[in-house]
Formats: sequence, C-alpha cells, structure tokens
Amino acid sequence: MDPRSEVLLRQADLFTGRILLAGLPADDLLGQWPAALGWSWHAGEQRTLDERFPGRCSFGVEAPAATFDAAVLYLPKSRELTDYLLQTLAAGLAGRPLYLVGEKRAGVERAARQLAAFGHTRKLDSARHCQLWQVQVEQAPAAPVLATLAERFSLVLADGPLQVVSLPGVFSHGRLDRGSALLLEHLDELPSGRLLDFGCGAGVLGAVLKRRYPQSEVFLLDVDAFALESSRMTLAANGLNGTLIAGDGIDAAPFELTAIISNPPFHHGVHTSYQASEALLERAARHLARHGELRLVANAFLRYPPLIEAHLGRCETLAEADGFRIYRAVRTA
Repeated sequence: MDPRSEVLLRQADLFTGRILLAGLPADDLLGQWPAALGWSWHAGEQRTLDERFPGRCSFGVEAPAATFDAAVLYLPKSRELTDYLLQTLAAGLAGRPLYLVGEKRAGVERAARQLAAFGHTRKLDSARHCQLWQVQVEQAPAAPVLATLAERFSLVLADGPLQVVSLPGVFSHGRLDRGSALLLEHLDELPSGRLLDFGCGAGVLGAVLKRRYPQSEVFLLDVDAFALESSRMTLAANGLNGTLIAGDGIDAAPFELTAIISNPPFHHGVHTSYQASEALLERAARHLARHGELRLVANAFLRYPPLIEAHLGRCETLAEADGFRIYRAVRTA
C-alpha cells in the first residue's frame, strides 16, 4: 500500500461516502473503499487499476462528471498542475470537504496553503513521511478551463516557426529543454515510414517529425494524459496530424517502426527513475523494422551506449553539447 493511502486509511471514518480519489496510485485503496471512484492521468497506473477494479477509475485531463461527497487529491509534482486540480475539484464540492495528501519532501505543506482560497484549512494527520490536509469548501471557484492555462510559445526553426502548446504538469512546461533543442538539430536523414516520438511531452519532436516527413505516419506516446493533450494541441496549432498513444513505456508502441525518436523520461512524480528509459533501450529492437533506427538524446553521464549495443547494435554518438549527447543505432538483425 502506498504510504499516502496508508495515511488515508488511518482516517477511514472520514471517507465512508462516495469519494473521488484524484491521482491515486495503483494500490488496493479502491478495494478498501467500495464506494470510491478514481481519476488518473497516469496510463500505467490507470491500466493496473482498470484490471483490478474495472470501471471504477477514469483516465484523462478532466474530472469525472459526477457528484461526490468529498474528493482527495494525491499531490502531484507540479505546482501549476496542483492549482488546476484543486480548482477543478473544489468547483464541484461546494459545502463539502476536499482533502490533500502528499509526501513532506514533495512539498505538501506548501501545497496545503493553496487550499486556503476555498475555506478554512486544517492538518488532520502526519505519518509515513506524509501529511493529510482538509478544507471545507466554502468559496467554490468556477471550474477552470484547461486550455486557458496553457503556455504557448513559438520555436524558430530552419523550416519555419513551430507553435508549441504546453499544459501544467508537462515536462519543461512553457519552454524548450536543452536536450530536445539539441535533438531537433539532428533529425536529418531519418528513414520515412512509421515514426515514433517516445515520451512526447508537449509534442515538439512529433510535430517537427510530421512537418519534416509529411508522408510518414507519426505516433506520439506518453504515460501522462496532460502531455498527450498538450501534444494534441501542438499538432492542431500547426495544422498537423498524428496518432496519440497513452501507454506506460515502449511496450505500448506499435511494431514495424522505421524510427524511434526520444528525449526519454527519467522522473515519476518526485522520484528519479530510469526504468522507462532503460526498457526503451532494451526492447526498442522489438518495435523497429529491419534497418529501423533509434535516435535519442540523453545526459552525457548516463552509460547508455553499452546498453544500446547489447540490445540493438552499434551505437554512434552524433553530437555532444551542454552536457547532452545524441545517440543513434540501427537494427540490423
């Protein structure tokens, strides 16, 4: 059981009605509380929850359209995303309680101050290195419109400006990160066909791929619903199309790809994890067609070349700058 859920169970008497658990982990809390429902924006956790508790957890960027006696928000990493989620939940809870649970090191005390806009707040529990806060929603806000919270910016590229739409909580929100900027400079001579932007974020790489290789079928894969919505909006802003895939890792990708392009993720919440990146390197060959190519950017200190060569083939370093390297490998077998 996730330690945040353990804290909720310590106060189980407060959660006897129809409760919405927003951002819940893939643990057994829905089994403990049969009247509760979940709302997830993490595709991997959603899949696990849907397998264990069919029909009891929704996936996406909008809260379920239903009435609840109370709601619990599991604190996300992003402050901007926290603000959107708290406002969304509070908008439907006039006169009812809203709870916030999170790890101390994730900044739950700071985030709890955001509850004060809705009413009087109080801390209910502190255990398992987590805290539980409550606000009785006395001033319910208007439901926020997610699109109005997007950061929009333009990238000046050799083939013309690219409009980027970034939503709260998405990697490198409102700006282009250095790794992706370097990778954008090295997208020439890719094999056309079926291209994948793995860990697509706001969809910058996927949009550039579709514009540069218009005859190719472009897929954009991410674990996060807000990233996928950002990618959808970025494609639309540039008059482009692509296929969005919600999935937790490379196993969710199509087969017979001619190229996989990635600035691979290495964070899950406040924790650092290289699991998705390492799984990509270990299993990319399964999803690539013969002579298909993997091209990615990574921090220079990460020892990716031996892993790439063990599972795919010779690894070539195309460029190095600002602490990043561009790696390329081709499936030959």
